[in-house]
This record gives sequence, C-alpha cells and structure tokens, in this order.
Amino acid sequence: MSADARDAILAEVRKSLACRRRANDSADPSGDDPAARLEGHARNLIPDRTAGGKATNVALFVTMIEGVSGTVERVADAGEVPKAVAGYLARHNLPPRLAIAPDPRLAALPWAAQPLLDLRQGAARESDQVAVTGTFAAIAETGTLMMASFADRPNTLNFLPDNHVVVVAVKDVVGTYEDAWDRLRAAGGLPRTTTFITGPSRTSDIELVPTLGAHGPRRLHVILVDDAG
Repeated sequence: MSADARDAILAEVRKSLACRRRANDSADPSGDDPAARLEGHARNLIPDRTAGGKATNVALFVTMIEGVSGTVERVADAGEVPKAVAGYLARHNLPPRLAIAPDPRLAALPWAAQPLLDLRQGAARESDQVAVTGTFAAIAETGTLMMASFADRPNTLNFLPDNHVVVVAVKDVVGTYEDAWDRLRAAGGLPRTTTFITGPSRTSDIELVPTLGAHGPRRLHVILVDDAG
C-alpha cells in the first residue's frame, strides 16, 4: 500500500470518529466530562413488559425465573422462610446443612423453629451443598437477581454450593436493570463486586447439549416473601 493510500484511509477513519463523537455529545450533553456522565445516568430502552406496577412486576419476575429453570416458592411472611428451606432440602433429599450469608436479615429469621437444620454463617466452602442468601434487588425484566458483595454477603455463596436458595422480599423486586442500579447508587458506596444471576448455571459448550451446574449452582430456588411489599 502506498503512503498516499494509507494516509487517505486514516483520514477517513479520523473523520468517522469525529462525526461519531459529535453525535454522542449531542445525545449526551455531559460530553467527555466523567463526573457529569456519572451524575446523568442516562436510561436505556425500557421494555414495555415492566411498565406495570409492583404486582405486575412481581408476577413477571416469577414467570421469568421459572422460564430459565429456576423455582419460586411464595410465603406470607419472613417467619415461614426456615420451614420453606427445610421443605426444599427434603424435596431434593439434601442433608440439613446450610451455609448462610452473615446477613442480619437472615440471622433474624426463626431458624430455631427447625431444630434439625445445621447452620453455618460465612463464606462458602468446597464441601457446602446448599447456600442461603438474600439479594440486593430482583429484576423483573429478565428474572435476574442482583447480588451486591459486602462483608455480610460473601460472593462465594453465589457460586460454590450446588444449590442456591435466595430469600427475596417483595419490596426488593424492581422492573428494570436501570431501577436496580438506581437503588444501588442511592444506597451509597458501591460494592466490591456486583453479580447478576439469571437461573441456574448452564452451558451448551459441549456438543450444544445444555448442562446445568457447569460453572455454579445447578439449582436456583427463590423464596419470595410477600409481607415485605
């Protein structure tokens, strides 16, 4: 390639990039100012299916979770959670041993009402078969759980055990990803990591055969608490 041809190509690339930058700046008045961009939080396209109220989004969340091989059990109040967990273990013939996030909301539940359960608070270990956690937000748009990693919410619990039981309060169900990010920003202080979970872990890498539990839990069970709405 001659020098003139190369220069002509590079000139066209620069021209294209300049046009794109001007278009972005006209759509986003904050331009290249990082602080302005962080304050602006421009919304993306919002699916019509999330336009309803809380009850509509809760129903949508349940539908979407079940559509990706997750399961949902609704309970009337938080006091029923330990019984629901014990029932889940019995249905799947799992040992009554749980790794539980050291979350004050979980610690306040009446676990003593299920004396056969063996609870251990803290990060997950390789031997753990069942983890019980809360969630920061439940996103109805895709049936996704937004897990914010803090000291009382170890991220390992989301990945290591084969069974992940997540306690979700109705008040924490939001319509869209944008709503969930708004809640996280408003909470003050971003977490070390933010994990999005949509159904059990799965892959089709091997001969396009869907396999559950390839990179994380093979079962995801949501206990939805109605009294917190």
